[in-house]
Amino acid sequence: MTDDNEKIAVDPDFYSMAAGWGTDPQDFQSETTSIASTIARGRLENGRRYQAIKEDDYWGPSDEQQFEAFEIGHMLFLVIDHNEENPLFRSPIGNSPKNILDIGTGQGSWAIDVADLYPSATIRGVDIFPPPVTWMPPNCVFEVDDVLREWTWREPFDFIHLRMMYGAFPPEGWDKVYKQAYDALEPGGWIEQMELDVRVYSDDGTLKKEHQLYGWGDMFIRCSERAGRSLRTHETMRGAIEKAGFIDVHEEKYKIPLGPWAKDKLLKEAGHLQFAHWNTALEGWAMWLLTHFGEPEPWTKEEVQVFLSKVRAELKDPHIHAYEPANRVWARKPTKEEEKARNAKEAAARVKIEPSP
Repeated sequence: MTDDNEKIAVDPDFYSMAAGWGTDPQDFQSETTSIASTIARGRLENGRRYQAIKEDDYWGPSDEQQFEAFEIGHMLFLVIDHNEENPLFRSPIGNSPKNILDIGTGQGSWAIDVADLYPSATIRGVDIFPPPVTWMPPNCVFEVDDVLREWTWREPFDFIHLRMMYGAFPPEGWDKVYKQAYDALEPGGWIEQMELDVRVYSDDGTLKKEHQLYGWGDMFIRCSERAGRSLRTHETMRGAIEKAGFIDVHEEKYKIPLGPWAKDKLLKEAGHLQFAHWNTALEGWAMWLLTHFGEPEPWTKEEVQVFLSKVRAELKDPHIHAYEPANRVWARKPTKEEEKARNAKEAAARVKIEPSP
């Protein structure tokens, strides 16, 4: 997959076919059924449904439209790693894991696919809102829970996965999640996280300062920081994972086109899906943050909708060759022997720096 140092070649034939490539998000709708409970109903705000198990607000909605965006995003991530032996994750967990945890499972597609891949393992998908699934493999379990609370799972995990969790927690919340993940993993177990950069770029200067997309990400980063839930997760996750004690850290960076303007066939397909992903998710990404923490003051619902109509027009413009970066980080919990050696080394270092009496 293209990294952040390699420019994406533009398909010269794209302009002749550009008029017909605008994907209708309705094409990606799946048959899902809501769970009839207080949690499933959530709370309604500006026509969108949000989770309702916590006192503090979370910026992302949990409704049918956003679940549809999650599903398209899942397909996107499978496409961008299509050439990998396992496009679902990169961690080398072997062929016989016993317990896997998917934090922020969303609509549950990743957990279901992994459950199919490892029928002898138990896959747990946890989120603050129940996924809209009517069927799942017998070894896949979905739970509604807040991972900032004390974890009560008894069996240690071989693998813990997170994806598209940007802005989920304040910095101290992330530290707690990674620490609890570290403690809950088997020695030698793996953690992996995949996140998008909310900012948009172009290699050839076709994204200009006058475009709404040019300042899109920076504006939402400022909104999120006022909300206390920074969207810079893709930048901070590696350091926070290392801080929690993980070793053998790996990172891969991607460029994901916004629209099928790339010459490379895989990138073209990824761009097609990313266009649909953005169109379906735009309002969910923007509405809560702008109506609560917009600048210079909170926006109205109508102002958000006018702004998003301009963004959608730019997404359809074949002359804007925009892309969105993404990062994947995976790391390992030390074995018992490695942990013991590290503790001994740290103890020796502390003795060396202590002043003599």
